[in-house]
Amino acid sequence: MSERAVLAGGCFWGMEDLIRRQKGVLKTRVGYTGGDVPNATYRNHGTHAEGIEILFDPTKTSYREILEFFFQIHDPTTVNRQGNDIGTSYRSAIYYVDESQKAVALDTIADVDASGLWPGKVVTEVEPVSDFWEAEDYHQDYLVKNPRGYTCHFPRAGWVLPKRDAAE
Repeated sequence: MSERAVLAGGCFWGMEDLIRRQKGVLKTRVGYTGGDVPNATYRNHGTHAEGIEILFDPTKTSYREILEFFFQIHDPTTVNRQGNDIGTSYRSAIYYVDESQKAVALDTIADVDASGLWPGKVVTEVEPVSDFWEAEDYHQDYLVKNPRGYTCHFPRAGWVLPKRDAAE
């Protein structure tokens, strides 16, 4: 059995390349989500964000762990920007599939803000999941196909939340 997570955090190439390698991640695909254009494409995606759909095994990783890594590999404190990529397509967003994911997202954001480790307050949008339009084939696994391709995503060693007590 698998669970689904849908996230946006800037250019989807770098996010996919790092998230796919995480323990418990079964499958990823990149696309457009959270916007207004049906059948979105790279050339016509309206207000959609570049996003990633993640299927994961909840017996091997948790939604919380996926979100913690998400907050480590992109800057959730910048509005509509990641690195050199600027615009609403590159916003930070969590698209929850149910109320449990929403609660975990809000709790994780509160912990990130409270930690003081990030350069500012989190501006990540938390919205219900909507249509996910799969990106063109050349965008899928882009950094596998183009190992020297552009990315602004990387794990930041100082952006790691302290481990929580099992009782929490």
